[in-house]
Amino acid sequence: MAADAGLTLPALATGFVLSHPAITSVIIGPRTHDQLTSLLDAAGTVLSGDVLDRIDEIVPPGTDLNHDVTHYDPPALTDKALRRR
Repeated sequence: MAADAGLTLPALATGFVLSHPAITSVIIGPRTHDQLTSLLDAAGTVLSGDVLDRIDEIVPPGTDLNHDVTHYDPPALTDKALRRR
């Protein structure tokens, strides 16, 4: 998907995290200088609505990977408009 959008995987991941209105920063963990440079360059990545929709198709918002834990469904998971800037 990243290649189809003309992005690297780290840029796609960074853009996805930053697209959520409740997120103000991304925690990165580079091990090399090249990785750091790549991640810093990705900080300005803005994903289109089409790319965000494709991500939502792969892993729908609110997907629970741990079914044994009772959880709260915040409005951002149930109202698509709250997941986009």
